[in-house]
Amino acid sequence: MSFDIINPSPLGQPSGWNHGMRGPAGARVLFVAGQTAPGAGGIVEQWERALERVVTVVRAAGGAPEDIGRMTVYVTDRAAYLAARRALGEVHRRHMGKHYPAMALLEVKALVDEGAMVEIEATAVIP
Repeated sequence: MSFDIINPSPLGQPSGWNHGMRGPAGARVLFVAGQTAPGAGGIVEQWERALERVVTVVRAAGGAPEDIGRMTVYVTDRAAYLAARRALGEVHRRHMGKHYPAMALLEVKALVDEGAMVEIEATAVIP
C-alpha cells in the first residue's frame, strides 16, 4: 500500500519519521495495542522484540510493515534511547525497510509490564 507522505515545509524536514501519512480511500484501519518485550535485554533488544510483535499483528490482519501509518513509542529512559539511536535505526530498517511512519516518542516513568523499557503501539491502514 502507498501512503501520501505529508511533510509541510514550515515544519522542517523530519529524519527517521514523517509529519503525516494519508492512507488511500476505502482502506481499513487497524489499531495495534502497545507491545512490550520485558526481559529481552536492553533497550535495543526490547525495541526490536516489541517492533516484531507490532509487525506480527499487522501481518495477521493481512498487512505489511509499509501499511503502518503511525507509531507511538514509550521509553523509560530517554538518555538510553538517545545513546542507542544508531542501533535503533538499524533495527527499524531491518523490520520496516525505508518506511518511516508518523511517530511520537515519549519518556514515561514506568510501563505496566515489569521490566519493560519500551512499548510500541501503532495504527496501520490495510488495503
